[in-house]
Formats: sequence, structure tokens, C-alpha cells
Amino acid sequence: MAKRKICVVVTARPSYSRIKTALTAIKNHPELELQLVIAGSALLGRYGNAVDFIVNDGFEIAEKVFMVLEGENPTAMAKTTGLGVMELSNVFYKLQPDAVVTIADRFETIATSIAASYQNIPLIHIQGGEVTGNIDEKVRHANTKLADIHLVASQDAYDRVVKMGERPETVFNTGCPSIDLAQQIKNNPTLDFDPFEKYGGVGELINWKDGYIVVMQHPVTTEYRSAREDVTKTLEVVNELNIPTFWFWPNVDAGSDGTSSGIRSFREINQPKNIHFFKNMEPNDFLKLLVNSQCLIGNSSVGIRECSYLGVPVVNIGTRQNRRKRGNNVTDVAYNRNKIKAAIQERISNTNITSESIYGDGNAGEKIAKTLASVTLEFHKTITY
Repeated sequence: MAKRKICVVVTARPSYSRIKTALTAIKNHPELELQLVIAGSALLGRYGNAVDFIVNDGFEIAEKVFMVLEGENPTAMAKTTGLGVMELSNVFYKLQPDAVVTIADRFETIATSIAASYQNIPLIHIQGGEVTGNIDEKVRHANTKLADIHLVASQDAYDRVVKMGERPETVFNTGCPSIDLAQQIKNNPTLDFDPFEKYGGVGELINWKDGYIVVMQHPVTTEYRSAREDVTKTLEVVNELNIPTFWFWPNVDAGSDGTSSGIRSFREINQPKNIHFFKNMEPNDFLKLLVNSQCLIGNSSVGIRECSYLGVPVVNIGTRQNRRKRGNNVTDVAYNRNKIKAAIQERISNTNITSESIYGDGNAGEKIAKTLASVTLEFHKTITY
């Protein structure tokens, strides 16, 4: 019997950690063949060259799709998505997969869904049913309605996908593969590498061994005009607190040019002595950095997902993660300097944060592969009413 060809499209740096253990499980499953497509900002050096980490982890890449249009504004996002539809349509025509997997909610992931659905290829959506701020929620729910099979990360997400009209027999609560990685780190949390030696980065060589914080702040696509002002407030607070800080570059979204230019300008004018800046890290190394930190600051979903499982304190700023289910590790604040500062100080001093398994138990990758091998693959919605 021929193996099922499962085509997984990774379009950005964070998507890789969201799918890594599932890629391994698919690759190793005797009834599945992995067709890995790397696209979008995952191919670009200025966003951390995620493709290099993917190759170093031993994955063979079937196709690369260059589709990111310069501009980092809503029009560029729309055009990037359009280019993605055209390019991915050709890729799927060439690879002839039995099913295509699209991941989560980044703006360009809708291109994967459209290109597959319009060619009658069964579409599998991972991490549907969650709610957030940003353009992401619209894209996530649109992916859900285009998808035929749904592999969700929580019971809350499962219930929401069913309420959206999807048949319960097509929805599976597998958990999130990023929690698989977090479980590995939780069992062995030693920070066994030197961030400067391994990744370089830009800025002062901070004394991180006596305690540090991590910052990952992205623009909000629906508030992209204030991206530079927003990141400057966080920079001012972190600089004032003078705590050793590892700061990571933003994703490619509308407003990321404002976030990036805000960081560069602040760095050049203020030359902060306590902040070191990185573009990217391998997923496992990044989680090791997080679990040994005093706090994560910003608006990344890693604060909601992995940090909840790892018990890492988080100061979540603004609306980007609006309404996403979160644990007791998270404090939400607006873009206000005094509130951000107070929240960081409170989170660092709070020793009562516990681990929560909102997004899985650490076995999502294997569950996803088993489901992909056994589920009935359809490319149309069966009407049940």
C-alpha cells in the first residue's frame, strides 16, 4: 500500500516550533511520506533564516517558495498572500499530495488553504478554534472553514470549531506540538549553551548568568501605525529597569518596519548596556532561554502557550493575544510605561506561578501523525442537516 503523501507548509519562524515534533512523527511514520515546503519569511535572513535550522534538524525540503513582498504594511501583506496562492498552487500541482497541512493563523497561511482547497486537495488545519487579536483571528477561522480535518490544541478550541459548524468526527484535540518541545525542556532545563558564542547577535555582552529577562514584541497588524511608538515604550522601560535582557526581532507583519526601526533608533541613540538583540534561535535553545529567565515581556503567543506549560512569568502587552486562553503566569497590560514597569517588577518577584497544560500534554506530534495516517481524507464538506 502506497504511503500517504502529507505536504506541510511552513511559512514563518514561529510556525516551525508549532509543528516540529509533528514533522518528525510524520517523517518516521511507516504509512506517511512527508513533503515539506518552506515559504515566506522562513526563507529570509532578516527574519532569522528558519530554513537553516530546519535543514540542520535533518528535514529534507521538497520545495521553497519565495513570496514575501517588501513593504511590511497591509497592502504588502495582501499581495504577499496573493503571490503565495499562485506559487503554492504550482507546488501542489507538482507534488500531488494526498493532503496539505496549514498551520495556525499567520496572515499568509490562508494562501496554503486557498491553493489546496481550490484544487480539491484535502486540507488539514492545525491549531484552529482559538481566538486572538490582530488579523490572525480572521485568518485562523477562514482556514478552519476551508479545512476538511481539524487538529486543535485545546478543549476550548475543539468546542469552538464544532460550534462553527464543523462535524465533530473531523475535529481532533491533539494538543500543540510546541508543548512537546516544552516538555523536553521541562525535563532537562539546563541552559547548556552560550547565547553569544552560538548566535552572535547585536549589542552589549550582558551579564546574563545572574538573572535576565526575554523580550519578544511584534507589531499588531490592526494597529500597525503605532508599532514604533509601542515598541519604544517597552524599550524605555526595559532600559530603565537595567535588567540584563535578550531581545528578539519581530515577525514579518504590517508594522514590523516600525518595530524594527524603533529598535534600531533606540539602540543607536541610547546605546543600552543591558540589552542584547537576536534575530532567531533554534526552538529548543529558545525554550531553554525562556525557562531559565525571570520573565518574558512582549506579545508573543509563546507567552500564552509554552510559558504557561513551563511556568514562566509573562507580561503580555497590548491586544495581539486578545481573548486567547491563558494561564496564571500571564499579566496583561496596555502600552503604558508605568503599567509595563510595575507588571515586570511584580512578575519577577512572584514565586507562586504553576505549570498548566492548557495546550496539550507533550505528545501532540505522535497524535497528529497517527491521525493523519488513519483519518478519512475528504475534500468537501458533508452536509449533515
